[in-house]
Order: sequence, then structure tokens, then C-alpha cells
Amino acid sequence: MNCVSEASSGWVREHSSHRDRAIVVGGSLAGLLTARVLSDHFAEVRLLEKDPLSDDVRPRPGVPQSQHLHALLPRGLKIIESFFPGICEELQSHGAIPLDVADDVAWLTPQGWGVKFRSDLEALSFTRDLLDFVVRRRVMTLNNVTLSHRWEVGGLVRSASGSVLGVRARELNADPRAPYLQIPSDLVVLATGRLNAISKWFDDAGIEQPRLTTINAHIGYASRMYRRPNHEVADWKAIILQAAPPATHRSGLVFPVEGDRWLVTLIGADRDYPPNDDAGFLEFARSLPSPCLYEAIRDAEPLTPIRAYRATDNRRLHLDRIRKWPDGLIVLGDAACAFNPVYGQGMSTAAIEASLLSTLLSANGTFANPLRGFQRRIAEIIKSPWTLATSADLRFRSVEGARANRRTRIMHWYVDRVLRLGTTNRWARRRFLEVQGMLRDTSAILKLDMIWRVLASLGQRTNDSTGRNRSRTYALSGANISSK
Repeated sequence: MNCVSEASSGWVREHSSHRDRAIVVGGSLAGLLTARVLSDHFAEVRLLEKDPLSDDVRPRPGVPQSQHLHALLPRGLKIIESFFPGICEELQSHGAIPLDVADDVAWLTPQGWGVKFRSDLEALSFTRDLLDFVVRRRVMTLNNVTLSHRWEVGGLVRSASGSVLGVRARELNADPRAPYLQIPSDLVVLATGRLNAISKWFDDAGIEQPRLTTINAHIGYASRMYRRPNHEVADWKAIILQAAPPATHRSGLVFPVEGDRWLVTLIGADRDYPPNDDAGFLEFARSLPSPCLYEAIRDAEPLTPIRAYRATDNRRLHLDRIRKWPDGLIVLGDAACAFNPVYGQGMSTAAIEASLLSTLLSANGTFANPLRGFQRRIAEIIKSPWTLATSADLRFRSVEGARANRRTRIMHWYVDRVLRLGTTNRWARRRFLEVQGMLRDTSAILKLDMIWRVLASLGQRTNDSTGRNRSRTYALSGANISSK
């Protein structure tokens, strides 16, 4: 256990209401948003990031999935815009593409094509590398924030009474045998992502180990960039072809990104991973429930190699159940709960958590510890996206870590009816998109106004057994690319 006396030189006294320094471990999106929030409440915020960071848009080792499709859902986009006014326009100036989720996306659900209509459900499509670059640049304009890259954190420092008073860290440019330095702080935030050493740090510091829940449907994906045609090719800007488990476990997406490119991601569950060779990639695309994705990329110019990624298990640390949570420490983002990235919830959840942090610090500015109970509040935020991601994964045959019980199977049946209603009913489709975009809690699809519509629709004609709605067409270069 790494403890120092509260009276040790250079260390802040516990329960002080004066906020001098906060340390954020992890310079990815969750860490950057946290640093932005803390800059309003601390004299100094120091961000420690292990990776080298560049002054341009490029991937980094700590985000191995960055070259695959990422989604910043509508609520996450609204929060980030509130933290950094004008950032949506800035992203568009770099080539990000605005999307109306209800109209610009051709979305084949397991029950058919979602009905299209104009809405105010706005999103931006861009690469993860561009988002990180633009947000990082905004954070670095804050006078009281310092980003130290190529710094390795080796653990936490605690006082004799158990509070976290800082971290042990060292610069990676220095002698690798150099000892860790002790960096004092009033607050330590761990935003270290899916791959982290929290379990070891807690053990070394004498903090109770959190229980870990893992649910894995053995989903993998492969992605490739293509040159986007410079002429209008369809009445869609993006494509989402969902799997319909357990019968079908393949899916695919096409989204426009900056640089006049398409980012194409193919997804397979139950260990049916998409290949990373040219012929196999195209053949996998051709096998999807609709030919539209395959026909879009069949003759398109590939710009990158095919990259694969398979770390898609849902991982949740039950930090809220630790009996004696130490003062001076919070954990958020993927470090607290990492969802299957296929569902695109991680970045928006991190934004919601940062928003909660801002609210608590602002509302309780005169109290010594406004963040006591923060992990319990985080657990409430996590509940809805965790339910969406894991219940979807429980449909697959190979899932490990949990099995669908009777209640889950009933919910699967009900959600299928909601999706089916959304193939013809704009109101139902909008409500589901609001839940999917994290603008509403998952309970919104269980409200009486939705239940009555679902019940009323049960006697209506259903889609065919393949789950394809035959009432929609999408055109690609004048050709019909969906069922008639």
C-alpha cells in the first residue's frame, strides 16, 4: 500500500474545499472531456497520457479501434457542443458530414427497413482520429490545462486514512530504470480506457477489488476506407444493415467521413469474423441481408488495407459496490464500463458522465467532497446503454457470461415488435431512434403510448420471414438495391 502522511511536504490536506490540482489519467475522449469540466473548478488540471501525441490527425496505439467506424450519438454530440461551442462547425470545416439519422441513413433492422422521414435527430459522421484531434486542440487552449504525453502512470498514492492523494508516474522519454515520481493532487480521475491496470493499482493501494462482469458474443469486425464517389449515387448518405440473430449474425455499415471517403465496417458474431483479404471482404459484404452495401463498394476504389478488430466484449467494473470508496478518486469512461463498440455507445456515455461531473461540481461548489457517491451515479448512467448492448448480444448463440432468461426473451419479442412498427410508423421509429441516440432512457419504449401502438399493430400484416420490408427502395446509380 502506497501511503504518505497527510502532513507530508507537497501534499494537499484531506477534505480541503480549496481545489488546487486535478490529475486525469488517459488522454482519450473521456479524459479530454473530463479535463474540460475540471478546468472550470480547479486551478490546475494535468492530463497524463502514455501515447505520443501529434499535432495532426492520425491514429495512436492507445486507441487500436480508432480506424474502425465510431459513432457519436445525438446526445453525445449535443453535450460536446455545449462544452466547446462551435465544435460541430469546426468538425464540418475539416470534412465531417452532417446526417439526419431518420432520413439520411438507410437502416435495415431485423424487422425491415426503418421508415425514413425528415427530423431534428442530428449527427455528424467523421473518423475517431479527427474527433480526438479537434477536441484535444480545444482542450489545449485552456490556460490551466497541461497535457503531458509519453507519461506512464504506475499506481495511486493514498494517505494513512485511505484518501487518494495523487499518482506515481514517470516520463517515458527518461531512463527506463528511473523511479516513479509522486505527483500530488486534490482529485485523481482514471479515464484509462478498456485496456487498463486499474485492478493492479487498486490491489497495490489496498483498495477493494471491484467485481467484473463480462458478456461476450464473440463479435469481430473488419474495416476499410474507400473513395467516395463524387456524384450522387443513392438516396442515402449512410447504410446500416443489422444482423437478425440467431438466424443471421452478419451485419455491415457504410458511413461517409472526411476526405471524401467511405468508412466501411463488416461485422460478424458467433466467431463468424469477416476476412481481411480483398476477395473475402467483398464476399462477406455480398452475403449481407441486403445487396446495397456490396453494390456500393464493389467497384469503389479502396484507399487502405483491411483492418480487423475483435476486442468487443462488454466489460463492467462494479465500482459502485466497493464498500469504502476512497475520497479523491473517480473512474469513468471505458475504464468503468466498456460496451461492445458495435453499438456506438461508449463516447456518448463518456460525454454524459462528464456532464454529470460538471453538474455536481457546480451545484456543490462549497462542499468539501461534492463527488462522494459519484460512482453510484455513474452506475445509474451506465444502466441504460449496458442493457441495450448486452440484451442485443444475448441474442447470439455463442454468448458467454450470461444467458437470456425469460424476462430477456420477452423483451426481445417486444423490441422486435417496436422495430417492426418502425418500418411504417414514423412516431414509433422516432421514439426508438431517440432511445438509440441516448436522448431518452430505454424505459421510453416501455411507456404506455408505445405499448398501445405495439398492441394495436399486432394484427396487421407482418414482414416476410427474412425480416425484409418490401415497401422501400434505394437507388444506386439508377439500380434498385433493395427488395421491391
